Amino acid sequence: MSMQARGVAVPRETTTLADLLDRVLDKGLVVAGDISVSLANVELLTIRIRLLVCSIDKAEQIGLNWWRYDRSLTKSDGEDQTAIGRLEKRIAELERELERSRKPGR
Repeated sequence: MSMQARGVAVPRETTTLADLLDRVLDKGLVVAGDISVSLANVELLTIRIRLLVCSIDKAEQIGLNWWRYDRSLTKSDGEDQTAIGRLEKRIAELERELERSRKPGR
């Protein structure tokens, strides 16, 4: 009697780029580092790098909301809409279009 190797199908968990991005935006990702340039033990230059990647909701949860007060994104004299207001209006339009496309009969 010969023994035959049987292949057992083991389901592998696959992660798509969209899944990975969703996790990063939901949980957040922090990259931090320092670069120092020295000559003869004298520090000439230090560059501190801090990068946070997360969703707007997550950023607001942890107290980061600088875009609400950034002068380039907020209303200035003679400007009727802020950049954020324009984005919010566009999002609302897209949500309405999405709802119309989901209704039966289309």
